[in-house]
Amino acid sequence: MKIGIITNLYPPYLRGGAEHVIVRTVEALLDLDHDVFVVSSRPKGKWGHRLVFDKTTTERVYRFFPRNLYYILDDHKHSWLVRLAWHVIDTFYPYGPRKIRKVLAEENPEVLITHNLKGIGLSIPRFIQKRGIPHVHVVHDLQLIYPSGLLFSGLEKIPRYRQPFYSIYQKICQRQLGRPDLVIFPSSYLKSEYIKLGFFQDTDVVVMPNPAPRFSLVKRELKLDGPVKLLFVGQLEEYKGIRFLLDAFRDLDIDARLIIAGEGTCVDLVQHRAENDKRITYLGYISLDQLLNCFSISDALVVPSLCYENSPTVIYESLQSGVPVLASDIGGVGELVQDERNGFLFQPGSKTAFLAAVKKFADRRIAFAASPEAIQSTIAPYALDNYTQALLAKLQKVIDDKQIR
Repeated sequence: MKIGIITNLYPPYLRGGAEHVIVRTVEALLDLDHDVFVVSSRPKGKWGHRLVFDKTTTERVYRFFPRNLYYILDDHKHSWLVRLAWHVIDTFYPYGPRKIRKVLAEENPEVLITHNLKGIGLSIPRFIQKRGIPHVHVVHDLQLIYPSGLLFSGLEKIPRYRQPFYSIYQKICQRQLGRPDLVIFPSSYLKSEYIKLGFFQDTDVVVMPNPAPRFSLVKRELKLDGPVKLLFVGQLEEYKGIRFLLDAFRDLDIDARLIIAGEGTCVDLVQHRAENDKRITYLGYISLDQLLNCFSISDALVVPSLCYENSPTVIYESLQSGVPVLASDIGGVGELVQDERNGFLFQPGSKTAFLAAVKKFADRRIAFAASPEAIQSTIAPYALDNYTQALLAKLQKVIDDKQIR
């Protein structure tokens, strides 16, 4: 099968877990001898706006710099007014389809899968559908409902003066997404949020949890009579709960250590806390091999998100490695983390609930450490091979149904 994948970011340019999911999918499809290519964005650099074939990757990747005010990874550098103008251009200006047209003429795929499109062109889906190419869209977050893609716990009710703006934005996104042949949601939570707002009413939709990585159980040589070692891996941003975690950890009255890995706008805060608290270690950005090493020396992963999550990739990675998870019970997180079986959930933003969850885990640390296979088994249904076969079956059905029409 010849499969094209279109996404706003693809390594080495990445922001979160969605990019890792896409890479795993591409690699799994290639392993099964399917013909796969990727179209994504890149910073402007020496090539300007030109479409460039990336010769540094083993898979075929086409990249271009979208004609917009800035590159998507630089959004934090700009004011809300500039970001608003950026969203308008990204939504309506047809630079994406113009570049995609060239790739499609060269590749002629049997089916196209689109992922996050903010930053590469929200007008791409309708272009695909007008050409009659079978189209599958994968939703990774709330960015078609909220421009930032973020909805904070406790702020679910949109102020009345903002409601017309959000309503218009959502209607525009619905129109630009058109009618894909299939829409895939990684969590039931995310599906329900879109469906209740009228998205994809005349489209087949399905929930397919993200694929777990092909990790083996990590060898953990932990000193169970020593401090509890907690690990945070992710974007160092307020909405990911990094400030909340640091503040709550300061009040933790048991012997514990906190290891932090990642990058983001809160990096100065993290470095400052690490310099002034010997219990905290900051590693900066880490590679996959380094991540596995972190799992091997940690008792549990902490996911303290303050915003509604879809299906965080790092949770899959931790559970697949046999490491339990302490996480905010928000969005789709509760579909992965099961109290007392593979970790503990706590109320998002509640210091009291977080500290109670850590102490509860500390009391059961030995039992968790002795049962990595049981922890890994909770993620077994989402094995990459299972996901890939299910995806291929759905792609083939989309292709067949299109031919019948």
